[in-house]
Amino acid sequence: MAPTPVDKRRFALLSGESHRTSKRVILSYIFDWICIILFAGAGAILYSITGSEHVFSLDDPLISYPLRSDTVSVITVGITCCAVPAILIAALSLLLPLPTQSHHLPWPLRLWTLHAALLGLALSLAGAFFTTSALKDIVGKPRPDLLARCAPDLSKITQYTVSGLGLRRESAPVLVSAAICTNPDRKVIREGFAAFPSGHCTFAWAGLLYFALWLAAKFGLLSRGATAAAAPPLYLLVLAATPVGGALYISASRYMDYMHAGWDILGGSAVGVGFALLGFFWYHPRVPATAPGKDHHGALLLAYGARRRSTAIFGSGFAPAGGLEGSMQRQRGFGGEEYVDIELTAVDRQGQGHGIGMSGGGST
Repeated sequence: MAPTPVDKRRFALLSGESHRTSKRVILSYIFDWICIILFAGAGAILYSITGSEHVFSLDDPLISYPLRSDTVSVITVGITCCAVPAILIAALSLLLPLPTQSHHLPWPLRLWTLHAALLGLALSLAGAFFTTSALKDIVGKPRPDLLARCAPDLSKITQYTVSGLGLRRESAPVLVSAAICTNPDRKVIREGFAAFPSGHCTFAWAGLLYFALWLAAKFGLLSRGATAAAAPPLYLLVLAATPVGGALYISASRYMDYMHAGWDILGGSAVGVGFALLGFFWYHPRVPATAPGKDHHGALLLAYGARRRSTAIFGSGFAPAGGLEGSMQRQRGFGGEEYVDIELTAVDRQGQGHGIGMSGGGST
């Protein structure tokens, strides 16, 4: 069955509203962007300040590794995990329709899909950046190359000793503070106490795993279920998994460069994975296992529709369990009004549908 004819009216139809998008709905998404920018700004401030500096032992072999340059620089991570996914998402959203969509999908709806994708990516990266910067400042864990960064003044060990059995026993180790360091570059020393969690790993997984999830949804890999006629081509899986390979390489390079211990890498990766999942599923629905097939105009739903005016500030409405079965679902907003949504097709109170050629949705 051919896809529902596309209605070329404004994307207000995505929210179930008629005529035009309300200012309240627009402001709700502007506020989303403001929140993301504030999180990113707060993360930048936390990243720039000197946080906790854990005491350490000059005899600790775990912090005695040599100081090496980054295999993957901070700039490269930013380009690879932020700029590249954003550019590719924009290109694929605008130029490549979904398998179940018409090639004549109107530009407002393509732009809406792009907006949701970029909003999720920004949420993932900003949240991961803020969390990692805060944890680095709080924990202050020494890096494996701390002693090489520090260049401690061995003649002043007694002066800067703060704890340890060596205070009572001559042959026992002591713990010293960062004040013993003689390196004139305070930034290098400060970075020496930023081991946990790994910022490279956090940013890599937050950006690249999000991109991998988006590609999987774009190629229809997340919508496979009992109604699937056949497995998708394997190359689509390879394409979707390629960003994950990039994240793995960046993570491995941090251990290879003596910048982080294993737990630092695992911790940073966990933070990144968590925010990638949050960013993706906040603006993209969880596709049910038994998704509607071609008889229902396609099962691939790439982004939630716009919020309804009545729930733009305090909620988004909800669909009952199993509401995605077939191509139709009944939703009730927090304001109490009930309406039927057919594959993101807005239906007014008189039951007149307005098809937009996208597959059926989650919350409004």
